[in-house]
Amino acid sequence: MKDLSNYRKSYEKSELLETTIPEDPINLFNRWFHETEDLDDVDEANAMTISTIGVDGFPKSRVVLLKKFNEEGFIFYTNYDSEKGQAIANNPNVCLSFFWPSIERQIIIKGIAEKTPTNVSDNYFDSRPTGSKLGAIASDQSRVVASRFVLEEKLRELEQYYDGKDIPRPSNWGGYLIRPQEVEFWQGRPNRLHDRIRYKLQNDFNWKIERLSS
Repeated sequence: MKDLSNYRKSYEKSELLETTIPEDPINLFNRWFHETEDLDDVDEANAMTISTIGVDGFPKSRVVLLKKFNEEGFIFYTNYDSEKGQAIANNPNVCLSFFWPSIERQIIIKGIAEKTPTNVSDNYFDSRPTGSKLGAIASDQSRVVASRFVLEEKLRELEQYYDGKDIPRPSNWGGYLIRPQEVEFWQGRPNRLHDRIRYKLQNDFNWKIERLSS
């Protein structure tokens, strides 16, 4: 067994104080996101982990890519028949998390998932490269497949079939909008006394701001 108990890191790059944060968590997310994507050592600032409760009752987390965010929430795209799609259909309560270690920040978002309107999914699908469009059709995401050769052969057949043609969005592929109910911002601080600020959506649709102990 490898002992990791001697791993240590001191968090000293920034702070998170109530006197400097906005009343709306989306505004703070926007600020942190743009500060992160400007860094040279962050490849995909929009990479996020989504956790769902599967139809088998177990939680499962995987990384997806955030494609849009606004005052309504956070949007990503996937196959609706995939394991995560089936989990969301069964239980739309999900959790998103972002971890940006180079600036010692984490954001955890509890929210409710809903499918985006058809035109939103269509517009995004149309903006994708041809290979990504065909990949969405070729892959029965999360299903058992005999070999990689099967996928590659299916992709080659689709390339031939759609050569010079428009590629329609599959009806089982599209976006999810996650409407946030709770957003927690974590800023690493020295001596493990980290800053944790939580926004909780109230019945009047205003946000209650609370500091949590590290």
